[in-house]
Amino acid sequence: MYKKKPLSFNTTLRNPNRIAGFLSVLNKYEGQILTNDLIYQICYDIISKKLYKPTAISKNREWQDIYNSPTIYFTVNEAQEILNLSPQKHKEAGFDYGWASRFDTWYKLIMEFGLCFYEMNAPIEISTLGKNLIKAYDESATDDDLIQNIFLNILAKFQTSTPFRKNANNNIPLMLLLKVIKLLKNDKKENNAGVYKREIPFFLCWQNNNAEELYKYIKNFRKQYSFEASDEIIYEHCLNLFLDEHNKDIESLKTYIKSSKLLKESVDEYIRKMRITGVISLRGNGRFLDFNMFEIEKIDYLINNYGDCINFISKREYYNYIQKKDSFLFKNFEKDQKDLQKIKQSVIKKYAEIYSEDKLINELIFTYKGTTKDDLLKFIDNPVRLEFLTAIALVKYFENITVIANYSSDDEGLPKFTARGGMADIECFQKNCYALVEVTLMTGASQQTEHEMTSISDHLKTASKNSEKYTIALFIAPILQERAIDYMEYMNERKLINKNCGGIISMRILDMIPNFKKVDEITDFVNI
Repeated sequence: MYKKKPLSFNTTLRNPNRIAGFLSVLNKYEGQILTNDLIYQICYDIISKKLYKPTAISKNREWQDIYNSPTIYFTVNEAQEILNLSPQKHKEAGFDYGWASRFDTWYKLIMEFGLCFYEMNAPIEISTLGKNLIKAYDESATDDDLIQNIFLNILAKFQTSTPFRKNANNNIPLMLLLKVIKLLKNDKKENNAGVYKREIPFFLCWQNNNAEELYKYIKNFRKQYSFEASDEIIYEHCLNLFLDEHNKDIESLKTYIKSSKLLKESVDEYIRKMRITGVISLRGNGRFLDFNMFEIEKIDYLINNYGDCINFISKREYYNYIQKKDSFLFKNFEKDQKDLQKIKQSVIKKYAEIYSEDKLINELIFTYKGTTKDDLLKFIDNPVRLEFLTAIALVKYFENITVIANYSSDDEGLPKFTARGGMADIECFQKNCYALVEVTLMTGASQQTEHEMTSISDHLKTASKNSEKYTIALFIAPILQERAIDYMEYMNERKLINKNCGGIISMRILDMIPNFKKVDEITDFVNI
């Protein structure tokens, strides 16, 4: 008999690019029979590519330096030695104790998402969805729309009770969320509020797929506590959802349903997973989940065509179902770019007014060192968060400036993915100046030189030819590599400087705001 359990996702593979990284390694072995020997080979590759950090690395200074290097990777021999020195005290059903079970821990969620299929002594399979996800990250410019659509296709079908999870609670989390949001939006007494973040634990613990029941439960909870319920009250209500003829004691439930995990870690991961589909927006500074109205066609399609739980007999049967592609979910509907840009500019201006200087400086540092505790920013991945915060700083410290942020956003103007390749991260217009702003978290010399500086110089040369305004580019990174600076100075002296172009100016993230405060116009950086 299955046991009732709160919904949780494996946080080891929190980001889609990390999933793509692990999947790309497995793709090399497609069609090969999965044995313990092959698992060790896959583990060597995982370690070599620094997708996983065994304990032995932290105990060896040379290995630690390699792990921290953005350009150097472990050799096969080094990966083998690291693996041998890092025994895994781990056991998963159907896999041997140790590294074989660690392999299953890495790939279990990826298989559950329909991106691959494996079992011992059988050929490894990579689904069409899996190959598309690998391709989306392998391209020179990451295909954000494709990534979003892949996860929408997955989570529209993903169930809490399958042969993978064996959970007595049975629902489709995304569909349950969408249907409850619709019921709340249709309820005039709820003021179009959507789902409150602190109500998400109820979704994690809900035992069935009945959105009407959950909607009424939330209505009743709001009637009692409004939006002011304490953690203790929310936790107690969640535990009560598990009480039945098999679970009659709340105290015993506390032994395996931990408050800290249920109310924080699982909630945060749930929001990340729901938001990556593109159909969910954050509102009220991250306090509410609502429809992304840019994707309303897909939302209506999902509500009308998905939502019924299916009883699956085997993992294979479930995999065959979830990995099938629904072509409608891969359509990209046209959006009014002018209206979208106005929305983004409005939210940038809003946070330029809300964030104090200390807050902005700290959050910029957290993009590359430390962890943000901001209830909104923690749901925005570091690279795109850096673009967002930089746009905010530009608006905050420069007058009479128009800032065009090229990251993709939801209907609230909040970032989802970084700016596409082939364009600047941010474009600024100030008086007679046209400034391109490129930000990166890359710290390696070759990364900054070959990936960033070459692109910036290309963008700047094109801009200076096509614009009547004086053009300049800002390059901003956690640290500045000497090799990248040498390249920048060469391009400034030999290729870029002309009467209409001020060249490239570089600065560290930590120096950004102090530098912005020193000048009135962006073009003033040319003479500093």
